[in-house]
Amino acid sequence: MSQPHLAEPAAKPAPTLQVKGACPHDCPDTCSLVTTVENGIAIKVQGNPDHPLTDGVLCAKVARYPERTYHPERVLRPLRRTGPKGSGRFEPVSWDEALDDIAVRLKAIAARDPQAIVPYSYAGTMGLVQGESMAARFFNRLGASLLDRTICSAAGTEALVQTLGGKLGMKVEFFAQSKLILIWGSNSITSNLHFWRLAQQAKRDGARLVCIDPRRTETAEKCHEHLQLLPGTDAALALALMHELVSNDWLDHDYIARHTLGWEALRERALLWTPERAAQVCGLDAQRIRALARDWGTTRPAAIRLNYGMQRVRGGGNAARAIACLPALTGAWRHPAGGLLLSNSGRFPIDRQALQRPDLMPGGVPRTINMSTIGDDLLHAASDSFGPRIEALLVYNSNPVAVAPQSPRVVRGFARDDLFTVVLEHFRTDTADYADYILPATTQLEHWDVHPAYGHTDVLLNRPAIAPLGQALPNTEIFRQLAARMGFSDPCFADSDEQLCRQAYGDRVDFEQLLAQGWAHLPVPDAPFAEGGFATPSGRCEFFSERLARQGLDGLPDHLPNYEQPGQSAQYPLAMISPPARNFLNSSFVNLKSLRDIEGEPLLEIHPADAAARGIADGGFVRVFNDRGDYHCSARVSSAARPGVVNGLGVWWRKMGARGTNVNELTSQRLTDLGRGPVFYDCLVEVEAA
Repeated sequence: MSQPHLAEPAAKPAPTLQVKGACPHDCPDTCSLVTTVENGIAIKVQGNPDHPLTDGVLCAKVARYPERTYHPERVLRPLRRTGPKGSGRFEPVSWDEALDDIAVRLKAIAARDPQAIVPYSYAGTMGLVQGESMAARFFNRLGASLLDRTICSAAGTEALVQTLGGKLGMKVEFFAQSKLILIWGSNSITSNLHFWRLAQQAKRDGARLVCIDPRRTETAEKCHEHLQLLPGTDAALALALMHELVSNDWLDHDYIARHTLGWEALRERALLWTPERAAQVCGLDAQRIRALARDWGTTRPAAIRLNYGMQRVRGGGNAARAIACLPALTGAWRHPAGGLLLSNSGRFPIDRQALQRPDLMPGGVPRTINMSTIGDDLLHAASDSFGPRIEALLVYNSNPVAVAPQSPRVVRGFARDDLFTVVLEHFRTDTADYADYILPATTQLEHWDVHPAYGHTDVLLNRPAIAPLGQALPNTEIFRQLAARMGFSDPCFADSDEQLCRQAYGDRVDFEQLLAQGWAHLPVPDAPFAEGGFATPSGRCEFFSERLARQGLDGLPDHLPNYEQPGQSAQYPLAMISPPARNFLNSSFVNLKSLRDIEGEPLLEIHPADAAARGIADGGFVRVFNDRGDYHCSARVSSAARPGVVNGLGVWWRKMGARGTNVNELTSQRLTDLGRGPVFYDCLVEVEAA
C-alpha cells in the first residue's frame, strides 16, 4: 500500500520591506524616499517622514516612480540598430555581443585619436556614483574629449563663484522665518515643492511673497504680488532696486564697509539705473519697482529664492551677479532668515578626484566639448582649432536630441552615418532612436548611489530596493565591463558601487549614519555670511570681480540686452521662453501615460491681445517659427503669457509632438555672458494659425 502524498508546507510570504533611498532627479529638493517592497516588487514610493525637509511629501512625478520602473516599454536587454538612424528599428543582442563590438569600434577610433570619442551626460540622475564616477574613470583613462556640462546652470554658477565665492547661500529651512521673500525666476510649486511649503509657512506668519517672472505661473498666482517683466531684463530690475536703496539710504553701511568689495563703483553704476529707465527696459511700472525696493530695503529679515530660469539668456550671468549683490547691501546676511539661495551644492565636500580619477589621463588634458553646442560640434569638420571630428558619442543620463538647443542641427549631427553612438537608457527616447546600440540601464530603485543636493544641505544615500529588471545593469557596471574589454586593468575599475559611495565623501561624512538613516546633515552655520567670510579671494562679497576684469570682462554686474530683443525684428516680433511643463522634469516622465494625460498636449501660451491680432483661438493649432525651424502645437490663450511674450511649455519628446518636433526646434546655440551656458529663453519667434 503506497504512502499518501504529503503536501509541501506552504511557503512563507516574503516580508514587506521598507527601503530608504533618494530621488535622483534634477530638482533642488533631493527628497529622501521610502520604497515599499513586497515579494521583490516595489509597490509604492513615498517621501521619508523621518527626513525633516522631505517630511513625507513627494511631487506627483516621483510618487509614480514604480510606474516608470515597471513601464511596459522599458528597455530590458541590449539592442542593436537594424534600420536607418532615427527609424527606431532595433534587434535584441546579448551583452557580450554588444560590449565586444562597442569595444572594437572604440579601440579603432582611439588608435587614431581618443579625443574623437565624446561622452554626453547630464542630470538624468544627480547621483555621484551612477553619474560621473566609473564613467569618468573610463573616459579619463581612454583620453576622450572632456564635456563641459553647461546645459542647465552654468551662467548662474559662474555668477555665484564670482560674487559669493561658490554655489553657496542661506539654509532653505530658514525661509519659514523670513518676512519678505522674493521668488525670482522660480515656479516653486512645480520645481521646488518643499521650499514652497516653507514659504507658505512664512506667509501664514505674515510674510510678504513677491514673484518676479515673465510668466504668470502657478506660484505667481499665489504670491501677494507678481512682477511680470520681459525675459532677460532681470539685471536692469536689480540695478534699479540698488538705485533706490542708495537714494533712500536703505543700506547697511557697516556690513558694506566690512564685508564687501567694490561698493563705490557699484554705487555709481546703480545710480544710472533710475526706476523709470528700468521700467522701460523691463516692461514694468516704475512705481512698482520703487515699492519693491522699499520693501527690500526696510523689511527684516528678507530673502531671495533665485532659480535658474532667469540666467538662460545672453546676460544671465550678469543678472545673477546683480541679484546676488542685493543681500549684502542691506545686511540681509546677518539673519539666518535673510540672504539668498540659488544653490548650496558648493557646501558638499565631494572628493571628485577619488571618484573620477583625472590622474588616469594618459597624456595632456584633452579638448573640451560644450554640451550646449553639440548640434554644431557634431557637424564640425576636423581642424587645428577644433581638433578631430567627433566619431563616437556615448550618451548616458541625458536625451540631447530632445533637450539640446537648436534641435534641427542636433538631429542632423546624430543622423550622421559615420557617427558611432551608444546610448545607456531606460526607454527608447528621441536620442536612443539614433543609437547604434541601446544598453539597458537600471533605475533608481535598482542600484546604489549617493546624492548631494542644491536646495538643501543634507547628504542622501540610495540603497537598491529591488533586483534589476530583465538584463538591466547600473551605469557603473556597464563602464566596468567596457573598461575590461578595452584592456584597462587599473585596480580602480574593480571598485564596487558601495565602495564608490564611500569614496564620494571619504571620511567627511559618516557613512554608517547614511546606512542607518539614509541621510546626514552637513555642519553649515545657520547664518553663513553674518560676519562675512565669503569664499571669494578677498573673503568679501565681491561687487567688483578682479578675476572677471583680468579676463577682459566687466568686473561689475550690468544689464546686457538679449541677443534677440522684442522690437528688433519685424519678422519675428514675439519673445519666446520655454519653461518646463508642470508634470515633466526636462524630458523625463514624458512617456508616463498617467502624467501625459494630466499635462494634455504640447502647448504654447499666448496673451489674448497677441492671439486676437493673429486670429488664434484658444485650443487652436498653431505654427511657431523663426529662421531656425518651426514647431506645431496647440495654443492656450491666457494671461500666463504677457503681451509680446509666448511660453512654449517643454520638454516634450519630439516623437510625441504633432509633427515630430518640440520647442527646441526654435532655440539657438548662442551662449551666455558667463559660464558658456545656453540661451533657451533668448529667442524671437512668430506665431500663426496652422
